[in-house]
Amino acid sequence: MKLHLSLAAAAIALPVLAHAQPVTGPYVSLGAGTSFISPTSVNFEATGGSGKYQFRPDYAGVAGIGYGFGDGFRVEIGGEYTRNTVHAADQAAVGLFPATHFRATGGEEKYGALVNVYYDISTGLPITPYIGAGGGYLFTKYNTDLTTVNGGVAQRTSGTKGSFAYNIIAGVAYPVAAVPGLSLTAEYRFLQLLQSRSYLDSVNGSNAFTTKAKIGQEISHTFLFGVRYQLFNPPPPAPAPEQVLAPTPVAAPAPTPAKTYLVFFDWDRYDLSPRALDIIAQAATDSRTVAITTIEVSGYTDTSGTPSYNNGLSLRRAKAVAAQLVIDGVSASQIETQGYGETHLLVPTGPGVREPQNRRVEIVVQ
Repeated sequence: MKLHLSLAAAAIALPVLAHAQPVTGPYVSLGAGTSFISPTSVNFEATGGSGKYQFRPDYAGVAGIGYGFGDGFRVEIGGEYTRNTVHAADQAAVGLFPATHFRATGGEEKYGALVNVYYDISTGLPITPYIGAGGGYLFTKYNTDLTTVNGGVAQRTSGTKGSFAYNIIAGVAYPVAAVPGLSLTAEYRFLQLLQSRSYLDSVNGSNAFTTKAKIGQEISHTFLFGVRYQLFNPPPPAPAPEQVLAPTPVAAPAPTPAKTYLVFFDWDRYDLSPRALDIIAQAATDSRTVAITTIEVSGYTDTSGTPSYNNGLSLRRAKAVAAQLVIDGVSASQIETQGYGETHLLVPTGPGVREPQNRRVEIVVQ
C-alpha cells in the first residue's frame, strides 16, 4: 500500500515540474556512498520477546543502465548493494524473561535489482535536479551474534531472505564540459523492504536449540556520489564563445573638390547680366548634386575708386549673387557672403586701373 501511494504521488508531481534537461539514448551510471538503516523490529521465537536491531552506517554502491527519451524522462534498471553493521539489540520483558540489552557483532547485507523511472528538471542552472521512483526485489543476508552485557546467553541470527522493495530518489547532475556526455551526480535514496523475513536463530548454551527470528519491514536512507555517461548520443559540446571580428577599415570617401564659379560685372555696377544669371543658375543646380556644407560668395572690385567705396561695392555685388542663388533654390543658411573690395586681384594692376577681370564675384561650392 505504501508503494502504491508513493508512486502515485510521484506521478502526480511530475507533470507540474519545469521543462526537462533532456537525456537522449542509452546511458550507464555508477554510484558509491553510505547507508543508514532505521532501528528495525525483531521478534525472537525462543522467548516470545521482541525488540529492535540498532545499526551503524556503512558503505553502499549502485550501478545501472538506462535510456533517456529526450523529454526529461528516463528509465533505468540497476543493481544495489549495501552493508550495515549491527551493534545492539534490545528485547522487552516477556513472561519470566527480563528485559535484556544485547551486544551485537556482524551485520546485514542487501543486494538485488530495481527498476526506476526518473524525470530531469530543466532549471537553466549549471546543475540539473532530478527525481525518481521505482521498485524491485532485494535479498537481505543476516549474520549477527548477540551476547548479553554480562556475557550471558548468546544468539546467532543467520540466513538470506528476499523481499519486494520500493525506493524514492532525489538528486542533481552536473555535466562535465570537457567530456561530452559525462555528468557527476549526487543523490538520496529512500528504500523500504515491504515484507517481514524469518531467519534462523540459534541459541547457544548448555541447552542449545534453534528457533526463528522474524525481522520486520526495514527502512534505509542512502547517500551516493557517482557518474553518469550517455552512450552514442552525447550532447554536443557547448559552442565556443562567439568571436566579434573587428570591422574591416573602410577608407573615408575623398572629399568632393570645391567648385568655383565666376560672375563678372560692368564698371561700377552690381546688377546681374543675362550671362551672370546663367552662371548663378548653374552653380545652384550643381550644389544640389553634392553634399555641400557651405557656398561662399565673395565680391571684388578693380583698383579704380577709393578703397572705402570699393569695399561697399564688392559687398553689394556679393549680396546680389546670394539673393539670386536663393531664388534658384539654394538655402540661405548655406550661403556665406563677404566683400573684399580691391584686394585679391585676379589680374594684378596698379592703382586706378579699370580691369574687367577684377570686377567679379566668386561662388565657391564645397
